[in-house]
Amino acid sequence: MRKAIVALLVLVLLGAAGFWGLTSPAAYALIRGNGQVSPEAASGPARQPNLDSGRTLFFAGGCTSCHAVPNQDDKLRLGGGYALKSPFGTFHVPNISPHKQDGIGSWTTADFVRAMREGISPDGRHYYPAFPYTSYQRMSPEDLGDLFAFIMTLQPVEGRAPGHELPFPYNIRRGLGLWKLAFLDGQAFRPDPGKSESLNRGAYLVNGPGHCAECHSQRNMAGAIIEERRFAGGPDPEGRGIVPNITPHPTGIGGWTPDDLTTLLTTGETPNFDTVGGPMGAVVANTARLPDGDRRAMAEYLLSLPPRQGFKKPE
Repeated sequence: MRKAIVALLVLVLLGAAGFWGLTSPAAYALIRGNGQVSPEAASGPARQPNLDSGRTLFFAGGCTSCHAVPNQDDKLRLGGGYALKSPFGTFHVPNISPHKQDGIGSWTTADFVRAMREGISPDGRHYYPAFPYTSYQRMSPEDLGDLFAFIMTLQPVEGRAPGHELPFPYNIRRGLGLWKLAFLDGQAFRPDPGKSESLNRGAYLVNGPGHCAECHSQRNMAGAIIEERRFAGGPDPEGRGIVPNITPHPTGIGGWTPDDLTTLLTTGETPNFDTVGGPMGAVVANTARLPDGDRRAMAEYLLSLPPRQGFKKPE
């Protein structure tokens, strides 16, 4: 009996040690991080950030949609505070303004690159994937450096958002290490040499900074995108209705032309003379500020996706 108890304790200790090791941010960085992208590559001594590129990426990513202070007109005040409701609890979007105490003003470019690609804070904590680093990991180090430099030109905003409101076990942040090993592949975007430059640009914007699949896809029980349902729509992550299918299937954008989709990304108008609203209205407010060539590239890529049946709400 005594031997059995000792064996059980040893197994428990080994299990706890394994969990602690595998969920460590350092373990993720060792296994997946920096696989293709060195944070230092974004801020080498000879490199000057391109603020025009950073501005484009800022609006492609719709940073204002989540991080602007709610209920105020200046969408460039990135003080955070928006409450993002999800099946796992409520996430309060943080301050990413250049404020040195309350925002990210004290971060280095390498800190920013690691947060965007590995979901790890400068003090070594996991970020929850409500911050869509599963998409941002596709961005190049140079683009992340440009984006960070642009954000640093904005007004510092004082004040911090409240902490997340998550029930057990989702409040155990350490457990995200296992989630990342399962669902965060650490791979940067690779252009397809068999496709046009425009199509590759669209693929990069949609899958990287634009993170379109994060809302327009069905998710599994762990909250990760189901690859076979990517872009085919699904339940609204905030629990209000259904997010539409954006593949060229008859239940999605089948029959649309590149001009139709470019117009939607510019004005919000659909081919049937409707106008998008809600969260997509905020998305269009950002895509409208992109160069026309980028909107057309996004439209070209989305219309090249495999058609997939849209999500049907269970009856």
